[in-house]
Amino acid sequence: MLPVPDPHRVLSWQRLGWFARVWEPSDPPMIVVNPGSPCEAFLPSAPPHSAAWAQYEAQGPLNRARVRTLRFGGPLKGQVAQGLACGALLVVRYGFPWNAMAYHGNGYRGERETLQEWWGVTSREEWQEQQTALLDPDGANPVWEFALGLRRTIARDFGGHVDTAYWRDAVARVLRARSGGETVITPDGVTTTPGAPEAETEARIKGVQHLVGRITRYEARFRADGILEGNRFVSSVDAWNFGRASGMARWGLGSRYCSLKEAESAVVQAGRASARSYKSWQDFAAGYILGRCLHFDDEEFGEWYTDMVDLHGILMSDPESPWLTVPFK
Repeated sequence: MLPVPDPHRVLSWQRLGWFARVWEPSDPPMIVVNPGSPCEAFLPSAPPHSAAWAQYEAQGPLNRARVRTLRFGGPLKGQVAQGLACGALLVVRYGFPWNAMAYHGNGYRGERETLQEWWGVTSREEWQEQQTALLDPDGANPVWEFALGLRRTIARDFGGHVDTAYWRDAVARVLRARSGGETVITPDGVTTTPGAPEAETEARIKGVQHLVGRITRYEARFRADGILEGNRFVSSVDAWNFGRASGMARWGLGSRYCSLKEAESAVVQAGRASARSYKSWQDFAAGYILGRCLHFDDEEFGEWYTDMVDLHGILMSDPESPWLTVPFK
Protein backbone atom coordinates (compact mmCIF):
# COMPACT_ATOMS: atom_id res chain seq x y z
CA MET A 1 0.00 0.00 0.00
CA LEU A 2 1.39 3.39 -1.01
CA PRO A 3 0.25 6.75 0.33
CA VAL A 4 -1.11 9.61 -1.74
CA PRO A 5 1.80 11.67 -3.15
CA ASP A 6 2.85 14.43 -0.80
CA PRO A 7 5.03 17.35 -2.01
CA HIS A 8 7.11 17.09 1.17
CA ARG A 9 7.62 13.33 1.21
CA VAL A 10 9.04 10.95 -1.39
CA LEU A 11 9.39 7.18 -1.62
CA SER A 12 12.42 5.11 -2.52
CA TRP A 13 12.44 1.71 -4.19
CA GLN A 14 14.77 -1.22 -3.66
CA ARG A 15 14.87 -4.88 -4.61
CA LEU A 16 14.32 -7.38 -1.82
CA GLY A 17 17.91 -8.63 -2.05
CA TRP A 18 19.14 -5.14 -1.20
CA PHE A 19 17.80 -5.54 2.34
CA ALA A 20 19.74 -8.78 2.79
CA ARG A 21 22.97 -7.20 1.58
CA VAL A 22 22.93 -3.94 3.56
CA TRP A 23 21.43 -5.04 6.87
CA GLU A 24 23.72 -4.45 9.84
CA PRO A 25 23.54 -6.12 13.27
CA SER A 26 22.76 -2.71 14.77
CA ASP A 27 19.72 -2.21 12.52
CA PRO A 28 16.19 -2.87 13.83
CA PRO A 29 15.30 -6.56 13.72
CA MET A 30 11.94 -6.04 12.01
CA ILE A 31 10.56 -4.46 8.84
CA VAL A 32 7.10 -2.96 9.13
CA VAL A 33 4.92 -3.43 6.05
CA ASN A 34 1.90 -1.15 5.51
CA PRO A 35 2.31 0.56 8.90
CA GLY A 36 -0.84 2.02 10.37
CA SER A 37 -3.09 0.20 7.91
CA PRO A 38 -5.55 -2.68 8.49
CA CYS A 39 -2.97 -5.06 6.97
CA GLU A 40 0.03 -3.96 9.01
CA ALA A 41 2.67 -6.69 9.34
CA PHE A 42 6.01 -7.08 11.10
CA LEU A 43 8.55 -9.23 9.27
CA PRO A 44 11.90 -10.35 10.71
CA SER A 45 14.77 -8.77 8.84
CA ALA A 46 17.95 -9.53 10.78
CA PRO A 47 20.13 -12.56 10.01
CA PRO A 48 19.37 -15.40 9.52
CA HIS A 49 15.92 -14.19 8.38
CA SER A 50 17.41 -11.66 5.93
CA ALA A 51 18.41 -14.57 3.68
CA ALA A 52 14.71 -14.92 2.78
CA TRP A 53 14.79 -11.49 1.13
CA ALA A 54 17.53 -12.62 -1.25
CA GLN A 55 15.65 -15.86 -1.91
CA TYR A 56 12.52 -14.02 -3.01
CA GLU A 57 14.50 -11.64 -5.21
CA ALA A 58 15.97 -14.67 -7.01
CA GLN A 59 12.45 -15.69 -8.08
CA GLY A 60 12.45 -12.85 -10.59
CA PRO A 61 10.74 -9.47 -10.96
CA LEU A 62 7.01 -9.09 -10.40
CA ASN A 63 6.67 -6.06 -12.67
CA ARG A 64 6.01 -8.12 -15.80
CA ALA A 65 3.53 -6.97 -18.43
CA ARG A 66 0.01 -7.43 -17.15
CA VAL A 67 -3.17 -5.45 -16.55
CA ARG A 68 -3.55 -4.36 -12.94
CA THR A 69 -6.50 -2.28 -11.74
CA LEU A 70 -6.97 -0.40 -8.49
CA ARG A 71 -10.47 -1.20 -7.25
CA PHE A 72 -10.16 1.46 -4.53
CA GLY A 73 -8.25 4.71 -4.82
CA GLY A 74 -8.17 4.78 -8.63
CA PRO A 75 -10.76 6.05 -11.16
CA LEU A 76 -12.61 3.33 -13.07
CA LYS A 77 -14.83 5.58 -15.22
CA GLY A 78 -14.93 9.17 -16.43
CA GLN A 79 -12.46 11.62 -17.96
CA VAL A 80 -9.55 10.85 -15.66
CA ALA A 81 -9.87 7.12 -16.30
CA GLN A 82 -10.06 7.71 -20.05
CA GLY A 83 -6.94 9.88 -19.96
CA LEU A 84 -5.07 7.32 -17.88
CA ALA A 85 -6.07 4.58 -20.32
CA CYS A 86 -4.31 6.54 -23.08
CA GLY A 87 -1.05 5.72 -21.32
CA ALA A 88 -1.89 2.03 -20.79
CA LEU A 89 0.73 0.79 -23.26
CA LEU A 90 3.37 2.48 -21.11
CA VAL A 91 2.29 1.37 -17.64
CA VAL A 92 0.90 -2.11 -18.37
CA ARG A 93 4.28 -2.97 -19.85
CA TYR A 94 5.81 -2.81 -16.36
CA GLY A 95 2.86 -4.18 -14.43
CA PHE A 96 1.89 -0.88 -12.82
CA PRO A 97 -1.83 -0.28 -12.13
CA TRP A 98 -3.21 1.53 -15.17
CA ASN A 99 -5.52 3.76 -13.10
CA ALA A 100 -3.06 4.81 -10.39
CA MET A 101 -3.40 8.57 -10.59
CA ALA A 102 -1.40 8.86 -7.36
CA TYR A 103 1.70 7.52 -9.10
CA HIS A 104 4.97 6.54 -7.42
CA GLY A 105 6.43 4.31 -10.15
CA ASN A 106 9.96 3.17 -9.40
CA GLY A 107 10.33 5.68 -6.59
CA TYR A 108 11.41 9.29 -6.52
CA ARG A 109 15.04 8.68 -7.47
CA GLY A 110 14.21 6.17 -10.20
CA GLU A 111 11.59 8.42 -11.79
CA ARG A 112 13.94 11.41 -11.83
CA GLU A 113 16.75 9.37 -13.36
CA THR A 114 14.42 8.04 -16.07
CA LEU A 115 13.15 11.51 -16.99
CA GLN A 116 16.69 12.83 -17.20
CA GLU A 117 17.99 9.91 -19.29
CA TRP A 118 15.14 9.67 -21.79
CA TRP A 119 13.77 13.22 -21.90
CA GLY A 120 16.49 15.52 -20.59
CA VAL A 121 14.04 16.72 -17.91
CA THR A 122 15.72 17.85 -14.70
CA SER A 123 13.35 20.55 -13.39
CA ARG A 124 9.70 21.50 -13.06
CA GLU A 125 10.06 24.02 -15.90
CA GLU A 126 11.50 21.40 -18.26
CA TRP A 127 8.72 18.99 -17.32
CA GLN A 128 6.13 21.65 -18.12
CA GLU A 129 7.74 22.27 -21.52
CA GLN A 130 7.66 18.57 -22.40
CA GLN A 131 4.11 18.14 -21.16
CA THR A 132 2.90 21.11 -23.19
CA ALA A 133 4.70 19.90 -26.33
CA LEU A 134 3.20 16.40 -26.06
CA LEU A 135 -0.32 17.80 -25.67
CA ASP A 136 0.06 20.10 -28.68
CA PRO A 137 -2.35 18.81 -31.40
CA ASP A 138 0.13 20.06 -34.01
CA GLY A 139 3.17 18.65 -32.25
CA ALA A 140 3.57 15.40 -34.22
CA ASN A 141 6.34 14.93 -36.77
CA PRO A 142 5.24 17.21 -39.67
CA VAL A 143 6.55 14.86 -42.38
CA TRP A 144 4.69 11.88 -40.95
CA GLU A 145 1.51 13.91 -40.62
CA PHE A 146 1.85 15.35 -44.13
CA ALA A 147 2.02 11.84 -45.63
CA LEU A 148 -0.84 10.49 -43.53
CA GLY A 149 -2.94 13.61 -44.02
CA LEU A 150 -2.54 13.38 -47.79
CA ARG A 151 -3.74 9.78 -47.70
CA ARG A 152 -6.77 10.80 -45.63
CA THR A 153 -7.67 13.34 -48.30
CA ILE A 154 -7.29 10.78 -51.08
CA ALA A 155 -9.38 8.25 -49.14
CA ARG A 156 -12.12 10.83 -48.66
CA ASP A 157 -12.15 11.64 -52.37
CA PHE A 158 -12.04 8.02 -53.58
CA GLY A 159 -14.31 6.30 -51.08
CA GLY A 160 -11.78 4.79 -48.72
CA HIS A 161 -9.32 2.71 -50.72
CA VAL A 162 -5.93 4.29 -51.47
CA ASP A 163 -3.55 2.65 -53.91
CA THR A 164 0.05 2.96 -52.69
CA ALA A 165 1.37 3.91 -56.13
CA TYR A 166 -1.24 6.66 -56.41
CA TRP A 167 -0.31 7.86 -52.91
CA ARG A 168 3.36 8.13 -53.90
CA ASP A 169 2.46 10.00 -57.11
CA ALA A 170 0.27 12.37 -55.12
CA VAL A 171 3.19 13.13 -52.81
CA ALA A 172 5.28 14.17 -55.80
CA ARG A 173 2.53 16.32 -57.31
CA VAL A 174 1.77 18.17 -54.09
CA LEU A 175 5.40 18.81 -53.14
CA ARG A 176 6.30 20.02 -56.65
CA ALA A 177 3.31 22.36 -56.60
CA ARG A 178 4.44 23.76 -53.26
CA SER A 179 8.02 24.25 -54.43
CA GLY A 180 7.12 26.95 -56.94
CA GLY A 181 6.92 29.70 -54.37
CA GLU A 182 3.97 31.19 -52.54
CA THR A 183 1.91 34.30 -53.27
CA VAL A 184 1.51 36.44 -50.17
CA ILE A 185 0.05 39.85 -49.32
CA THR A 186 2.48 42.28 -47.66
CA PRO A 187 2.21 45.97 -46.69
CA ASP A 188 3.88 46.71 -50.02
CA GLY A 189 1.36 44.70 -52.06
CA VAL A 190 1.12 41.19 -53.50
CA THR A 191 4.41 39.37 -53.93
CA THR A 192 5.66 35.87 -54.62
CA THR A 193 8.19 34.19 -52.36
CA PRO A 194 11.07 32.37 -54.07
CA GLY A 195 10.60 28.65 -54.68
CA ALA A 196 12.80 25.85 -53.41
CA PRO A 197 15.65 24.58 -55.64
CA GLU A 198 14.62 21.62 -57.80
CA ALA A 199 17.24 19.30 -56.27
CA GLU A 200 15.95 20.07 -52.78
CA THR A 201 12.36 19.41 -53.84
CA GLU A 202 13.23 16.09 -55.49
CA ALA A 203 15.16 15.00 -52.40
CA ARG A 204 12.16 15.83 -50.24
CA ILE A 205 9.87 13.88 -52.58
CA LYS A 206 12.16 10.87 -52.45
CA GLY A 207 12.23 10.99 -48.64
CA VAL A 208 8.44 11.19 -48.25
CA GLN A 209 7.88 8.45 -50.82
CA HIS A 210 10.26 6.26 -48.83
CA LEU A 211 8.17 7.06 -45.74
CA VAL A 212 5.04 5.99 -47.62
CA GLY A 213 6.68 2.64 -48.24
CA ARG A 214 7.61 2.25 -44.57
CA ILE A 215 4.09 3.09 -43.42
CA THR A 216 2.58 0.64 -45.92
CA ARG A 217 4.85 -2.18 -44.82
CA TYR A 218 4.18 -1.53 -41.13
CA GLU A 219 0.45 -1.53 -41.74
CA ALA A 220 0.69 -4.85 -43.58
CA ARG A 221 2.45 -6.29 -40.53
CA PHE A 222 -0.16 -4.66 -38.25
CA ARG A 223 -2.91 -6.53 -40.11
CA ALA A 224 -1.04 -9.82 -39.83
CA ASP A 225 -0.57 -9.29 -36.07
CA GLY A 226 -4.11 -8.12 -35.32
CA ILE A 227 -3.38 -4.44 -34.71
CA LEU A 228 -5.35 -3.36 -37.79
CA GLU A 229 -8.49 -5.01 -39.12
CA GLY A 230 -9.30 -5.62 -42.79
CA ASN A 231 -8.28 -2.74 -45.06
CA ARG A 232 -8.18 -0.12 -42.32
CA PHE A 233 -5.16 2.17 -42.15
CA VAL A 234 -3.59 4.51 -39.60
CA SER A 235 -5.12 7.95 -39.85
CA SER A 236 -2.62 9.81 -37.65
CA VAL A 237 0.28 9.25 -35.26
CA ASP A 238 -0.96 11.88 -32.79
CA ALA A 239 -1.54 9.01 -30.35
CA TRP A 240 2.23 8.59 -30.02
CA ASN A 241 2.36 12.02 -28.35
CA PHE A 242 -0.94 11.85 -26.47
CA GLY A 243 -0.16 8.45 -24.95
CA ARG A 244 3.22 9.70 -23.78
CA ALA A 245 1.56 12.87 -22.44
CA SER A 246 -0.54 10.66 -20.17
CA GLY A 247 2.64 8.92 -19.04
CA MET A 248 4.54 12.18 -18.65
CA ALA A 249 1.88 13.46 -16.24
CA ARG A 250 2.44 10.46 -13.97
CA TRP A 251 6.22 10.58 -14.33
CA GLY A 252 6.15 14.25 -13.39
CA LEU A 253 4.15 13.44 -10.27
CA GLY A 254 6.46 10.61 -9.28
CA SER A 255 9.41 12.99 -9.68
CA ARG A 256 7.59 15.79 -7.78
CA TYR A 257 7.85 18.15 -10.74
CA CYS A 258 4.08 18.68 -10.52
CA SER A 259 1.21 18.30 -8.09
CA LEU A 260 -1.49 15.63 -8.14
CA LYS A 261 -3.96 18.23 -9.41
CA GLU A 262 -1.65 19.27 -12.26
CA ALA A 263 -1.03 15.66 -13.25
CA GLU A 264 -4.74 14.92 -13.27
CA SER A 265 -5.42 17.97 -15.46
CA ALA A 266 -2.75 16.89 -17.97
CA VAL A 267 -4.16 13.35 -18.10
CA VAL A 268 -7.64 14.70 -18.85
CA GLN A 269 -6.23 16.88 -21.64
CA ALA A 270 -4.52 13.83 -23.16
CA GLY A 271 -7.81 11.95 -23.16
CA ARG A 272 -9.73 14.82 -24.76
CA ALA A 273 -7.10 15.31 -27.46
CA SER A 274 -7.15 11.58 -28.25
CA ALA A 275 -10.93 11.56 -28.55
CA ARG A 276 -10.76 14.40 -31.07
CA SER A 277 -8.25 12.57 -33.26
CA TYR A 278 -9.50 8.95 -33.15
CA LYS A 279 -12.71 6.94 -33.13
CA SER A 280 -11.79 3.99 -30.90
CA TRP A 281 -9.12 2.40 -28.74
CA GLN A 282 -8.19 0.20 -31.71
CA ASP A 283 -7.54 3.27 -33.89
CA PHE A 284 -5.66 5.00 -31.06
CA ALA A 285 -3.46 1.96 -30.48
CA ALA A 286 -2.53 1.65 -34.17
CA GLY A 287 -1.56 5.34 -34.28
CA TYR A 288 0.55 5.04 -31.13
CA ILE A 289 2.35 1.90 -32.29
CA LEU A 290 3.08 3.31 -35.75
CA GLY A 291 4.52 6.49 -34.22
CA ARG A 292 6.70 4.45 -31.89
CA CYS A 293 7.93 2.25 -34.72
CA LEU A 294 8.68 5.15 -37.07
CA HIS A 295 10.66 6.79 -34.26
CA PHE A 296 12.59 3.76 -32.95
CA ASP A 297 12.25 0.57 -34.97
CA ASP A 298 13.46 1.41 -38.51
CA GLU A 299 11.67 -1.67 -39.94
CA GLU A 300 13.70 -4.10 -37.91
CA PHE A 301 10.51 -5.43 -36.30
CA GLY A 302 12.55 -6.00 -33.15
CA GLU A 303 11.61 -5.40 -29.52
CA TRP A 304 10.36 -1.88 -30.21
CA TYR A 305 7.67 -3.55 -32.31
CA THR A 306 7.16 -6.98 -30.73
CA ASP A 307 6.70 -5.50 -27.26
CA MET A 308 3.82 -3.45 -28.62
CA VAL A 309 2.23 -6.46 -30.31
CA ASP A 310 2.25 -8.35 -27.01
CA LEU A 311 0.88 -5.39 -25.04
CA HIS A 312 -1.78 -4.72 -27.67
CA GLY A 313 -2.92 -8.33 -27.38
CA ILE A 314 -3.14 -8.04 -23.60
CA LEU A 315 -5.06 -4.75 -23.65
CA MET A 316 -7.52 -5.92 -26.29
CA SER A 317 -8.32 -9.22 -24.55
CA ASP A 318 -7.87 -8.98 -20.77
CA PRO A 319 -11.29 -8.40 -19.10
CA GLU A 320 -9.59 -5.96 -16.71
CA SER A 321 -8.24 -3.82 -19.57
CA PRO A 322 -9.38 -0.19 -19.63
CA TRP A 323 -9.67 -0.51 -23.40
CA LEU A 324 -12.55 -2.91 -22.74
CA THR A 325 -14.04 -1.23 -19.65
CA VAL A 326 -13.61 2.52 -20.30
CA PRO A 327 -15.47 4.10 -23.24
CA PHE A 328 -13.12 5.82 -25.67
CA LYS A 329 -15.44 8.81 -25.96
